[in-house]
Amino acid sequence: MERRDFLQITGSIALTGLPDSSTGSFTAPGTNINRSTPNIVIIMTDQQRADFTRSLGFFCDTQPFLDTMAQKGARFTNAYTTSALCAPARTSLLTGRYPQAHRVRENPGARDAYFEHDIVDVLKQAGYRTGLSGKPHCYLESQKLDFWREYWHSNGFQEKDAPQFVKDFDNWINRLNHGISETATPYPVEAQFPYRIVNNAIEFVQQSEGKPFFLWLSFPEPHNPYQVPGPYFDLFPPDSFPERVAGPESLAVKPFKWKWLHKLEEHFHPGYDKQWRRLRSNYCGMLRLIDDQLKRFNTCLSQQGLEENTLFIYVSDHGDFVGDYGLLRKGVGLPEVLVRIPMIWKGPGIKNNKVFTEEFVSIADIMPTICEAVGAEIPVGVQGRSIWPMLQGKEYPKAEFAGIYAENGIGGLFYDANDSLDYNHASIRGPENVTFDELNSYTQSGRTRMVRKGDWKLVFNMMGQGQLYNLKDDPAELHDLFQDPALTDIRESLFRELARWSIRMEDPLPVAQYRHKWPKRNWYEK
Repeated sequence: MERRDFLQITGSIALTGLPDSSTGSFTAPGTNINRSTPNIVIIMTDQQRADFTRSLGFFCDTQPFLDTMAQKGARFTNAYTTSALCAPARTSLLTGRYPQAHRVRENPGARDAYFEHDIVDVLKQAGYRTGLSGKPHCYLESQKLDFWREYWHSNGFQEKDAPQFVKDFDNWINRLNHGISETATPYPVEAQFPYRIVNNAIEFVQQSEGKPFFLWLSFPEPHNPYQVPGPYFDLFPPDSFPERVAGPESLAVKPFKWKWLHKLEEHFHPGYDKQWRRLRSNYCGMLRLIDDQLKRFNTCLSQQGLEENTLFIYVSDHGDFVGDYGLLRKGVGLPEVLVRIPMIWKGPGIKNNKVFTEEFVSIADIMPTICEAVGAEIPVGVQGRSIWPMLQGKEYPKAEFAGIYAENGIGGLFYDANDSLDYNHASIRGPENVTFDELNSYTQSGRTRMVRKGDWKLVFNMMGQGQLYNLKDDPAELHDLFQDPALTDIRESLFRELARWSIRMEDPLPVAQYRHKWPKRNWYEK
């Protein structure tokens, strides 16, 4: 069996690089686990934009409880995903590795994940009980965790004695087929996945019986289909939403694949963009529903005396166009609305009411940070950086967190207007209708990388084509300054940053006989 195949199947290799085929486990040298370490809950939403919350200036109050949590902990306003796709981003969360290293570059490639140890391995070794309640969409399988309740966007785990309205809801949302509901969902909140996922999460906590636990609480929402029941359906009226910063007219200055995605959407749903206000209303209503369920889960922990010793991390895998550029969902490019994500930390040892506005962090930084928080050594192959000292209010190198990097593309050449582009290739067939698959060979073609540093953002692809934006003056990224001769110094600085990140993201695995001098916390700046 090749090393890659072993990694795919077990995800378990000794830190020396030698598999223990007799146990399938590993021992982390230098591990010094503190048995009073906290419970850990990663709360993940799917496709949530970072800017749709009142605390960051959004006009309606979508997540009041989450904003309260942030006041008791730390919020990062410049947190980024590694890739604006579910499976690659979630693999980065669990392994602390970037897509070019863990090798999951598209959603169907989740089982290709390449790593030595993920966060589940580390915490199981540390004596934690592990569980998933919600959507996995990654390489994890049920047998690796102690508790497993799986949900997707149109079906979810059902108890044997589930009421009929739960079964009816699953059938209804499946027929919606990733669309936008123009009416309130005709089933109660108790049928919704966030409610049921929290029920399962409470079940997991109660079964842990005093043993430290790690829970991945992973909501499939506010990802499409865009639906929500009353009273949330009427909470944010569509006509209350202001005009978009960028509508479909902005596609004139965007690359070909952006325009093609818009044509794809219109092909399957003529006049789809006219629903954008209803879409945003449903999207925000769902955020509020999730927020209420988080409050219910937190109340349960508080009643059991567990809240104070639980480390909470709130994050999303990536963002959503939510109608910007006349587009829905995701699918093209590395715009801020897709790569910038919410990130909040709360728990023992974390400074209260701290907002990091200049530091750039990644979803890949979560795994090594948890390692340091519980006293475990960061596994070999992890590329993310521990931000634990930062969260504790201790010193950290500012230069290390002055910029950020993300990836996009499955490889090959870009498709363009000279190619035969088949809309049917990018379709999703439901029980009663057909919708579009925004992730397809055309929208995902090629390779693109981005770096952001301060207000500036550089996007560059394998053909040597670049884009340069000043996000302070141009938040919608409509005015490409790449050719501006007055910005030569800025452009050179960002190319240096891109080169630095590209070299850092080279995969250190597999490790052979030579001894590496690994940077502490994966900090390369002092």
